[in-house]
Amino acid sequence: MEQLLKRAQECAHALEKQDEVVIVSHVDADGLASAGIMCRALDRIEKGYEVKIVKKLDPSIIRDVSSADAIIFTDLGSSSLDLMDDLGPLCIVADHHQPTGSSETVLHLNPHLFGFNGAIDLSGAGATYLIARALGDNVELSDLAVVGAVGDLQHVREGRLRGVNRLILDEAEKHAVVGVEKDLQAFGRQTRPVHKLLEYTSNPYIPGISGNSEQVLGFLASLNIELQEGGKWKRWIDLSSIERRTIVSALMQQCLIQGMPPEKIQNLVGEVYTLLKEERGTALRDASEYSTLLNATARYGFEKIGVAVCIGDRAGSYRKANELLLMHRENLVRGLNYVKQTGVTTLSNLQYFHAGDNILETIVGIVAGMCRNLDGVNRHLPIVGLANSDDGVKVSARGTQNLVQRRLNLARAMDEAAHLVGGVGGGHDIAAGATIPEGTESEFLKHLNRLIGQQIS
Repeated sequence: MEQLLKRAQECAHALEKQDEVVIVSHVDADGLASAGIMCRALDRIEKGYEVKIVKKLDPSIIRDVSSADAIIFTDLGSSSLDLMDDLGPLCIVADHHQPTGSSETVLHLNPHLFGFNGAIDLSGAGATYLIARALGDNVELSDLAVVGAVGDLQHVREGRLRGVNRLILDEAEKHAVVGVEKDLQAFGRQTRPVHKLLEYTSNPYIPGISGNSEQVLGFLASLNIELQEGGKWKRWIDLSSIERRTIVSALMQQCLIQGMPPEKIQNLVGEVYTLLKEERGTALRDASEYSTLLNATARYGFEKIGVAVCIGDRAGSYRKANELLLMHRENLVRGLNYVKQTGVTTLSNLQYFHAGDNILETIVGIVAGMCRNLDGVNRHLPIVGLANSDDGVKVSARGTQNLVQRRLNLARAMDEAAHLVGGVGGGHDIAAGATIPEGTESEFLKHLNRLIGQQIS
C-alpha cells in the first residue's frame, strides 16, 4: 500500500508541473467516473484539460494525442504500454487491468504492480482518485471512486468493497461523502417501486420472485406490506427498517424452500453505498444506480454527457442521461430476449452466443452477464457474447468466482486467443473483452475453449 500511494504522489507531482493535460479514458462507468475525478481535480489546481473517451487504445488513438505535452490514461492503458514509448514528455497510466508489455517512460499506477488484484481491490476510478487525493483535499471525489468500483462489480465477490477500495470507502464514510449499510442487494433501491425492484432482481436470481410480477405482489401482500402511500408507489427507501427486514427474511425462507445453496442465499444481503451529497430518490444517490446511468451514456455515444454529470451538471446533462438510461434498460431487455429465443451454443469449456447486429456491441458484455439466469445457460461455464462492430467483431466474456478459484483468467485467455487470429484482448480474470477480425469467430472460439480448458483443468 505504501508503495502504491507513493506512485500516486509521483503522478500528482508530475501533473502539478503541467499547464494543459489530455485525459484519455475508457467508455464505461468506471472510465467516465475516472475522467470526472481527474477533470475536477485539475480544475481545483487551475490546470487546463481536454477529455477523450475511447472504446480501446490503438495506434490511431495514440497518434491523435502524440503531440500533447502531458497525457493521463485512466481506466485503460496497462495493456498498451508498448505503444507509449514515443509519447511525452509526460505520460501517466492510472489503470487496473492486467498489465501486458512494458515502457521505460510511462508513470504507471496499477494495483497489479503492488500486489493487489485489479478485479477486486481497486478500480480505474479508484486509481485515478489516489492521484487526485495526492493533488490536494479532494476527499469529496471519493464518491466517484466508489461509483467506479461498483460499476466494475468489484463488490460482488465478497458482498463488500475490499483492498484499496476499502481505504477509499473508509475515507468517504469518515467525511460523510458515502454512507455504508447492509441491505438487500437489489438494483433500484432509490428509484424503483418495491414490487418492481423484487421482480427485476436477477443477481442473485430468486426462484418464484424474479421475473414474476403476480407472485411478487402476492408475496408482499402475504407480508402485509403496504405498497402505496398517498397514491404513489413506495420505493425501497420509503419502507421502514422493520418492513425491509421482514421482506429480506421472507425472501431467504423462499430461497431455502426452493433449494437454493446457502452461499447463494447469503448473497441476497451485502453492503450498499449511498452518495450522501446527492438528492434522495434519484439515480445518483445510489452507487449502483449512478454507475448504470453512466453506462447508459457511454454505450450510446453520449459519453461526454456522462462526464458532465460526474463533473456536476445536474440540469441538461442529467436529464439527457436519464433519457438514455430508459433506452438502455429497454435495449438490455431486448438483448436478453434475443438470447432467450436463440439460445447459447455450448463447447467443452465455454458457452457462447453470436448476436450479429441484433445486440449493440457496446452492451453485449452486459447482456452476457445477465444471461446466467436464463434456462439453458450453464452457470458453471464462462459465457461469451459476440456482436458485430465497426472494426470487426466485439467479444465479451464473463466467468464466475468459482471458476476464478479454479484458476480461470479470462484476460489472459482472451488476449492470447485474440492475438492468434489477429485481434486484441484483455481485461480481468473474471471478465474480459476482445476485438477480432470478422470471419475468425470459429477459430477464435476454438482457441479460447482450449485455453480456458488448460486453465481450469
